Amino acid sequence: MFKSNFEKYNDPEQYDLEYQNYLNDVPFLAEWANKQKGTVVDLGCGTGRATIPLAQKGYKLIGVDLHEGMLNHARGKTMNDSLSVEWILQDCTKLSLNVLVSLMYMTGNSFQHFLTNESQNQLLQSVHNHLEVNGVFIFNTRFPILNELAEVDESTRIYQDQRNRKIREKTKETYHPLTQILHCTSSREILDGPGKGSIEQDSISLRYVFPLEMVRLLTQNGFSILKTYSSWKKEPLKTSSSEMIFVCIKN
Repeated sequence: MFKSNFEKYNDPEQYDLEYQNYLNDVPFLAEWANKQKGTVVDLGCGTGRATIPLAQKGYKLIGVDLHEGMLNHARGKTMNDSLSVEWILQDCTKLSLNVLVSLMYMTGNSFQHFLTNESQNQLLQSVHNHLEVNGVFIFNTRFPILNELAEVDESTRIYQDQRNRKIREKTKETYHPLTQILHCTSSREILDGPGKGSIEQDSISLRYVFPLEMVRLLTQNGFSILKTYSSWKKEPLKTSSSEMIFVCIKN
């Protein structure tokens, strides 16, 4: 992950409130954790959205993230629990965990934070180095739908957030075909509630990868693809998909 992409995560508590109930991937990951056995590594774990539910099911987890604020928030959520979770502040492209595992995963489309060919290779090599022979790496990323990406998307919406604030949010998304990177900027004006009258702004950049490009990328970094899905419910990948889920094995 590039630190320039940290703006979206400056408020770990708000991030947690927004995404804590998204648990679609947990049963899928638990199924593989049961198959592979041993310690499971959650890369880009954030506030522990998927890490903690898996630990609550009895699995031993290592949660890794580069954002100290997100990691501290995750650590605080498990401080008084007897869960088997170790939280580690590290760059996923330069992992040094002193352990080999049979299962690692990266969800939440975090793969898109690796914006260059070099950083994608470094991530996959780092994962490869920490997997046992025949170890499994699972991750997801958004499917590049070209007709949607080609248009500059500007939108405005008014909503009530989890802190009971009424917010007017303006978003602009611009895709750059040469780099395959989508740049998204957001401005949120708090119309009512705590912080009324203030404006929050942030931006994020996300790299898109095409299916056959991903096959080559994984193959060159020592992986074979076991399964490809369009959802955590194991639906097949098709042209109308919005997401790609890859289950890979270390060669």
